[in-house]
Amino acid sequence: MWLPLLGLIIGVLLGFLTDIRVPDEYANYLSIAVLAALDTLFGGIRAYLQNIYDDKVFVSGFFFNILLAASLAFLGVHLGVDLYLAAVFAFGVRLFQNIAVIRRMLLSKWSSAREKSEKT
Repeated sequence: MWLPLLGLIIGVLLGFLTDIRVPDEYANYLSIAVLAALDTLFGGIRAYLQNIYDDKVFVSGFFFNILLAASLAFLGVHLGVDLYLAAVFAFGVRLFQNIAVIRRMLLSKWSSAREKSEKT
């Protein structure tokens, strides 16, 4: 569980503390890569809460999703088709599904802990 959160914290700190500018030509690639990374991050959190988290699956999925999303955007630019929208849709749907599952799991854990404390 600590690996996804550590990566998020390091990434946010690097983003705020450095003055790196991304050229406009790469904005689509970067935005889709960030969306894929967020999808993987929340998928890792969900897997941890379901007790099925595996570091190898998380790291390989993280890089594979980013490469796949950036490749779709790259291919779409060269074909003259907005293929990155397919990746935005796919990763966006998965992201919201993962967040919904995480929310339900945390709420059920919170309510069961609350019920236990009320019984004692």
